[in-house]
Amino acid sequence: MSAGGNGAGRSGVSHSSGNKNSNDYKAVSGKKGGSGNKGKAATASARDIALDILVKVEQQGAYSNLLLNSSLQKSALSREDAGLVTELVYGTISRMNTLDYVLEEFVSKGIAKLQPWVRNLLRLSLYQIMYLDRIPSHAAVNEAVNIAKKKGHQGISGMVNGVLRSVLRAGNLPIIPDGLGPAKRISIQYSHPIWLVKRWITEYGVDTAEAICTANNEPPAVSVRVNTTMISREALLSQMIEQGLQASASEVSPYGIVVKGGGNLALSSWYRDGYLSVQDESSMLVAEAVAPEPGMRVLDCCAAPGGKTAHMGELMKDEGSIFANDLHPHKAKLISDQAARLGLESVVTGSADALELEHTLEHHSYDRILLDAPCSGLGVIRRKPDLKWRKQPEDVVSVASLQGQLLQSVSKLLKPGGVLVYSTCTTEQTENSEVVAAFLEQNPDFTSITFASPLWGRLEGTALAAGEGIQLLPHHYGSDGFFISKLQRVL
Repeated sequence: MSAGGNGAGRSGVSHSSGNKNSNDYKAVSGKKGGSGNKGKAATASARDIALDILVKVEQQGAYSNLLLNSSLQKSALSREDAGLVTELVYGTISRMNTLDYVLEEFVSKGIAKLQPWVRNLLRLSLYQIMYLDRIPSHAAVNEAVNIAKKKGHQGISGMVNGVLRSVLRAGNLPIIPDGLGPAKRISIQYSHPIWLVKRWITEYGVDTAEAICTANNEPPAVSVRVNTTMISREALLSQMIEQGLQASASEVSPYGIVVKGGGNLALSSWYRDGYLSVQDESSMLVAEAVAPEPGMRVLDCCAAPGGKTAHMGELMKDEGSIFANDLHPHKAKLISDQAARLGLESVVTGSADALELEHTLEHHSYDRILLDAPCSGLGVIRRKPDLKWRKQPEDVVSVASLQGQLLQSVSKLLKPGGVLVYSTCTTEQTENSEVVAAFLEQNPDFTSITFASPLWGRLEGTALAAGEGIQLLPHHYGSDGFFISKLQRVL
């Protein structure tokens, strides 16, 4: 599964198997947390909890989405305050480059010398001042000073108060000097590491690099895939609208619905009854590219948590067989659970290194193969903003080597005339078109049929033709960045 795989990300505050965006993400002005219950977690405010998460992400390398989920589950916060914590954590991490750039102008000894909790308190307070219109700036300052008094001494609270009030007097921020090169300007203004901005400028040009960074800072949409073996998209959409949801048909996938303000749809009866799965719109395109037909034999090589596997089963009307493999047994169980929830009996799971499948499965025996390869995940930064700070250029190179090995290995299992789809949730051509180009050069018995597919006919004019694959970027449809290449064995 791609590095940006399913699980509660930026738009989720609860963790549900197979959910990329399992809850609504929005900026709300929060009341002080605590609902009168006893205990430390119950009396902690939204900002207290957000600060604790930010410190642990920075100091312990914790994953923000997992830590956020566990922290909120332990808290006694209202839905509004839980939304505020989510906003503060993801927003502060997403805008960290910009926040630090601004703070350096106001912290005399530099932010690197501050205690981690003080540094992150200033960051989350500045985030509210600069980016959250619904929270009055004076309230953000007062809350920060109160936290500083509780956690530190008078000198620290005085410094926090002085820095933030100086920020308020400074007016619109950040102030970016003239004469910066485009990469540096975009890095500061849109808060991305400069190495990644330079990479996107090289691959896509300045305007597109800026558009990608802009899109990565926007809240992700909540989208669901309709299980068409149980209900039509039109019927489910009608039900959602009748229940007061702001729902509309996806412009990206004919199986998708985009929902605003619907909360955590993984807690809905539609989800429990198997009528829908929570999935990003770009991710829905992968099974459509595979285009499995009823009765076919299908292999999903790196399948967890099972969203694409299940979609293929739905497209096949649950007729035929899908072998869904994942390296980890506990993740393979997620696939089984998904299939059971959706009423799919055609899915069989296994747990093995995908590189070993060529030694355990019959060669030339599958009609369709999906390799949704492990990747850098740089197409899903909008959902998992800490990805952009964790990844380094060498990560892209190392995973590309593995991707090439996987593609070469699993291709041996495809029937003549069969179709293999290679997909990733990244923007990097080192992992995408270059991997496919190297494979085609080494395997003359394969050819690309990507641009003869109905999928390209629908996306052409918005998505990019990148080598022998389709590249969706985050600003194209407001969905995840994805690469999809469709290959056929001709001999």
